[in-house]
Amino acid sequence: MNTVPTTHPTQKQALADLCSRFEWACDHNVMECSEEEIEEAQGEVARDTDLR
Repeated sequence: MNTVPTTHPTQKQALADLCSRFEWACDHNVMECSEEEIEEAQGEVARDTDLR
């Protein structure tokens, strides 16, 4: 999470809150995802929303 550029401390807190919510809602630790897994998930979302 420290690699995500933020311009205000509240942005970092919002990211932390979002990650906590994702971890609570799914059985996968999103903070340990590889870049490949993230790209795969982005592709799935793009297909589902017809953005690709």
